[in-house]
Amino acid sequence: MIDHISLQVADLGTSAAFYDALLAPLGGRRLMELDAVIGYGTDQPSFWVSQIADPQPGVEHHVAFSAPDRAAVEAFHAAATAAGAESLNAPRLWPEYHENYFAAFVRDPDGHNVEAVCQLPED
Repeated sequence: MIDHISLQVADLGTSAAFYDALLAPLGGRRLMELDAVIGYGTDQPSFWVSQIADPQPGVEHHVAFSAPDRAAVEAFHAAATAAGAESLNAPRLWPEYHENYFAAFVRDPDGHNVEAVCQLPED
């Protein structure tokens, strides 16, 4: 349903290193780099980070990335915390969403809530 999403970040280098690490377990990688903008995806850019021109305190944003399986959710969480992210919720089932909702949540360098989720039954 979502074609693409973009977050403005305070430090593009810090955020790029962060997203390089945590998107790799989900199959995501840098696909395009422009002047102060990086596009990530698997076959075409669908997640973008760009340098904000005038950083000011703002509201928290939430983005959820699809994971192919539960192991990828666990690898996402491990990569994110190894990159210095705050763990908001370790990988686990969230039955309040539905019986197969397996997700982990971390906070990125700009304070955004970033999730990886697998909504498939366990193999």
